[in-house]
Amino acid sequence: MVTKIIAGIVIGGGAGFAGGYFGRCSSGTCPLTSNYYISTIIGAVIGFLIATARR
Repeated sequence: MVTKIIAGIVIGGGAGFAGGYFGRCSSGTCPLTSNYYISTIIGAVIGFLIATARR
């Protein structure tokens, strides 16, 4: 269970980082992709929520 949660956080954080780094918004009006730190945190949180969801 713990490895599933850690994997979800790492995969979600990596996807968030990639989305924020490569999909950077030049005007700064995109709140998710304007800063890759924020998109990494949001991705990790979403990965955690998906990993802990019950089926």
